[in-house]
Amino acid sequence: MSESKAIVYLFTDDGMGTTSDQALQYELTATFLRLQTESGLLPRAICFYTDGVRLVCEGSPVLSELQTLEQLGVRLVACGTCLNAFGLEGRLRAGIVGGMGDIVTAMQTADSVITLS
Repeated sequence: MSESKAIVYLFTDDGMGTTSDQALQYELTATFLRLQTESGLLPRAICFYTDGVRLVCEGSPVLSELQTLEQLGVRLVACGTCLNAFGLEGRLRAGIVGGMGDIVTAMQTADSVITLS
């Protein structure tokens, strides 16, 4: 993994783009994640909170891409409070359950934080 600077991505929504077309949001998200893998410049972490936690749970259409990034060493952190709020406890299939403290630490120690919505 080539790392020129520490980037942390934040997913705060269940897909990328402000559109009512959920399939398009998932397609954009899958493509973005695949390109991250192919680029060789992997982020340090990807954090998920609010509706974003749905992306790392059972049934997510981008789970395969996220699991590949995790296998390559990208830290995936899902907000435990959000998982509980949506009744998704026990359905996490990529990453770890963390708290807001973990997300804040990832952000504070990054060179760049980019929110994807």
